[in-house]
Amino acid sequence: MKRRDMLTVLGGLAAAPGLASAQILNLTPAPIVPGPGDVMVTLETGLGPIIIALKVRQAPLTVANFLRYVDEKRYDGASFWRSAKANSPVDYGLIEGGLQGDTRKLLPPIAHEPTSQTGLRHVDGTVSLARRAPGTGDSDFFICVGEAPYLDANPAGEGDNVGFAAFGQVIKGMEVVHKILNLPTPGEATNPVMKGQMLDPPVPIVTARRV
Repeated sequence: MKRRDMLTVLGGLAAAPGLASAQILNLTPAPIVPGPGDVMVTLETGLGPIIIALKVRQAPLTVANFLRYVDEKRYDGASFWRSAKANSPVDYGLIEGGLQGDTRKLLPPIAHEPTSQTGLRHVDGTVSLARRAPGTGDSDFFICVGEAPYLDANPAGEGDNVGFAAFGQVIKGMEVVHKILNLPTPGEATNPVMKGQMLDPPVPIVTARRV
């Protein structure tokens, strides 16, 4: 992949009907059982709960960052503010949430944990840290709907080839994720690549708590 802002990769999703049909139609159901050592977190949203298994053993740095936002209640009152849905006969895309740059609650960005290091992959229900350049991820995260291998690290690729930092998996509440993905997106985008993807109104994250 040639060098480009990785948010552009995410932003171009809804305008990419040419994505391989195999990765759109052959969707892998999200696991429903947490793995050894996983930490469970419930995001209580305005449309219902989403329960996430955080992969502490595989992605300790990214999970620690997410848990700090949870434990310090920084996600309380945050939102899912973006739905990037591909032109597809089935639900496919991602939803993005977090503090959306709210400097009152943001913590410093963290180092990047690529999937080539953690062994995780972007599959249906994967939770991953949003970023621009490597090492700029902070509060914002996204949840995949359908497999998205193009978001994994690709050491053979050119330029920014380290992908996104997957760190969790939805084990309950994917129906809520699908509802958010299918909401209207008439909101104004400050980033042009997100045009047509901004939820208005956003879906509130009422609370985020360890289970």
